[in-house]
Amino acid sequence: MESLLADPHLRFEPAVADPTGPRELVILGSTGSIGTQAIDVVLRNPDRFRVVGLSAAGGRVELLAEQALRLGVRTVAVARTDAEPALREALAAGAQGRPLPEVLAGPDAATELARRECHSVLNGITGSIGLRPTLAALRAGRVLVLANKESLIVGGPLVKALARPGQIVPVDSEHTALFQGLMGGSRREVRKLVVTASGGPFRGRTREELAAVTPEQALAHPTWAMGPVITVNSATLVNKGLEVIEAHLLYDIPFDRIEVVVHPQSIVHSMVEFTDGSTLAQASPPDMRMPISLGLGWPDRVPDAAPPCDWTKAATWEFFPLDDEAFPSVALAREVGTLGGTAPAVFNAANEECVDAFLAGRLAFNGIVDTVAKVVSEHGTPDRGTGLTVEDVLQAEAWARRRAREIASG
Repeated sequence: MESLLADPHLRFEPAVADPTGPRELVILGSTGSIGTQAIDVVLRNPDRFRVVGLSAAGGRVELLAEQALRLGVRTVAVARTDAEPALREALAAGAQGRPLPEVLAGPDAATELARRECHSVLNGITGSIGLRPTLAALRAGRVLVLANKESLIVGGPLVKALARPGQIVPVDSEHTALFQGLMGGSRREVRKLVVTASGGPFRGRTREELAAVTPEQALAHPTWAMGPVITVNSATLVNKGLEVIEAHLLYDIPFDRIEVVVHPQSIVHSMVEFTDGSTLAQASPPDMRMPISLGLGWPDRVPDAAPPCDWTKAATWEFFPLDDEAFPSVALAREVGTLGGTAPAVFNAANEECVDAFLAGRLAFNGIVDTVAKVVSEHGTPDRGTGLTVEDVLQAEAWARRRAREIASG
């Protein structure tokens, strides 16, 4: 298999204005953390980018309408059909004579929007519901700026079969760091990928000490501001396990050459170690606007996208080995990624259900990964053939969600 990404020897060139005008973008998940920060990057660079389409689930209709009118988009998509009347009302109330955008509504609205005419699609949807929009964007020939890691993880073979070299640019801070580090040498010179983890709010605690963790504690991440699901995933380190699978799929590096280390300061976002003993690390303050801007502007950098490190101030960077006993999710993810087939979909779907149960007070913190492990074990070894379909993924997810709910409620 080959890497999904561009030639690792492709160098950054100085950013210049596109003679054809601003790059046209579609942003999926525009009212979430990634989407709102992407819009901030766009608004500060109107000569570089123009948003032509937005999508959101429908829980923040007023914000979606405000974004659409401010950006002057052609199309707005909302997943919840019951949110469509409120969205249209908010658009009409705020238009003040401006043309109203086309409105798409329903569970397939984001998928329809992903195939519309544009240069790049930023998939900032949370969860595996981002799979169909990811596939639609790739089929339509769009550059996929990928923040929705779940779609690659659960549909790996499907995504790899569609994506052309260079068609996917990652947005996770870790994978942006690896993307840049890999430019320092040829693929045969790479010894290992080192993915950094902040350790979340519970770094240093034993498994016993994690037993009584509350949702409020799990949502208090020390360095990043994110949505609730990804914040809990960072606390359990499930998010890091997902990123290990994603790194394997993006860069075609075997699992035994992808290492996770804990770095509490979240300044070094990941590293690439080469066969001569050298290591290239990408460092920047924890601000997602940098990786987002790199994804939107690739192969050009966007000047002043985020503040740089202040090298005039003293600082200490720490690195610790991962405690697999207290946080078994990374080891479980390696097992799941090695199994392949529908196993990653089962892992991800079961985890989403368990996070919901934890946040609702129905499941203990340690029970999240314990339950996911049980569901994965019951799922067994899947067919690793090349005939994986979207329906296979959806059926496996549906089973995993049902089983996770049964175990969590039992």
